[in-house]
Formats: sequence, structure tokens, C-alpha cells
Amino acid sequence: MNPTPNVITIDDPADPRLDVYRDVRDRDLRGPSGRPGRFIGEQALTVEKMLSIPGLTESVLIAPNWIDRLAPLAPPDVPVYVVTPDTMATIAGFPIHRGVLAVGRRPAPESRTIDAAVPTRSGPLTVLLCEDITNIDNIGLLFRNAAAFAADAVVLSPRCHDPLYRKSIRVSIGHVLTMPWAQSVTWVDDLDRLRREWGITLIAAALTDDARAIGAVDPPDRVGIVVGAEYSGLSADTLARCDVVAKIPMAPGIDSLNVGVASAVFLERFSRGTRR
Repeated sequence: MNPTPNVITIDDPADPRLDVYRDVRDRDLRGPSGRPGRFIGEQALTVEKMLSIPGLTESVLIAPNWIDRLAPLAPPDVPVYVVTPDTMATIAGFPIHRGVLAVGRRPAPESRTIDAAVPTRSGPLTVLLCEDITNIDNIGLLFRNAAAFAADAVVLSPRCHDPLYRKSIRVSIGHVLTMPWAQSVTWVDDLDRLRREWGITLIAAALTDDARAIGAVDPPDRVGIVVGAEYSGLSADTLARCDVVAKIPMAPGIDSLNVGVASAVFLERFSRGTRR
């Protein structure tokens, strides 16, 4: 808890200190126009997570009923703006039903490398690799699952959805902010690198003719679990780089699960992280 939070009550929706929240749209915060280099978090659990990470949060915008819970968590250099719910909706351009927003500093894209996210070259390791996951909810679920099953990192292909969208962060319960992750630029080359330089065994979650039942595959010490979009699945190039293809045995007439659910099953089976 911080000793003297910087709580500022604002009555005027046109106050320039609130400009960063005005007509918020996630694309605006990615740039190049308007407000590049930032992201928006919403809901109390997400903002609590943001405030727990030094230097991440730029400011907080809350309704009065959240002062006691959230203001003490903010360091003095992070202003906590307090407005009415109606004023918040006017500023943001849409109703904020839970009355909590915060602006975070978005790391530079070039910092999201595999070398930074997966630094270790020895010992047990679990990486969740996601190819072309474009659904906002699924991206959030994948990060939540990775955290729940003690994965070490998440690697996204170039066409994956931005995990720092408001809804993705919310669905992940803020774990997008704490889980190491990388955005691949050269996906297939990076899969090759992970096998060659990190010694990772790649296990694809796919329904191919040669797929083995997940329970028949022994967990490798250093594993990369590769999942794809629900309808298109994994590309042929990706499957060609995988050491093993595994599937979840299911009842007759049912051939697949949501990628969020399937990833949880695979992580529970193969994660080398410490769990209790």
C-alpha cells in the first residue's frame, strides 16, 4: 500500500488531463495516430494487477465507489482521477459498467522477442505457441491458461490478435501483463530456432491421421505446445516443424474443443512448471 495516493476529483468532462481516455479505441492506443504506445485496462482485478507492476501504469480513472479499494495501491506519481459514472461514459465514448479504467505504457514491439521472453536454454521449460489466433476472447483465455498451468512463456504468430486489447486483458484476468510473451515476426523460422537453439520438443494440438492420443505422449522436459485457430487449425508448414501431433480423445461425433479449452488440457498434461 502506498502512503499518499494522488487522488484528483474532476467534474469537467472536458478537462485535458482526461484526454488519454477520451473516445478510447484500442487501435488508437497502438498508433500511429493519436495515442501510440499505450493500452487501456478495465475492471478492478486488471487495474490492481497493473498497479502491482512498477512503472507500468500511467494513470487511473475510477468512479467514487472504487476510491477505498484502488487509490491506496497507486504510487504518488500515478494520478487517480475520480469522476461520476456518467462523466466516465461521456469521456470514454461507451458505458463503463464497472467504473474502472487505467492507462498503461505499452512496451515497444521490438522488445517482444523470443530471446527476451524465453531466455533459458537449460532445465524444464514450457512454452505455449499460438498460430493465427484472431479471436479476442481466445487470446485472453490462452494467457490465463498459460499462467494457471505454470507455463514459462507464450509466443504468438504474426497474425495473432493483440493481447493488450482491453477485452483480452480482462479475459486473461490480467495475466497478459505478467506472463512473458513474444510476437514472432518469422513464425516458421522461430519454430526451427526453438527446436535447434532451445532444445524444445514441439507438440502440435491437431486432428491429423497420425495424431496420437494425448495420454500416450510422455511429457518432454522442454516442451512447446502448438495450438491454432479453431476452424483453420495449424498450417502445413507449422505441422512439418512439430515433433509430435497429439489429440484429445472425445466421444463419437465430437471432434474438437474450443482452443482455450483444448490448450488447458494440453497444458495440464505437458506443462513442466511447478504446480500445487
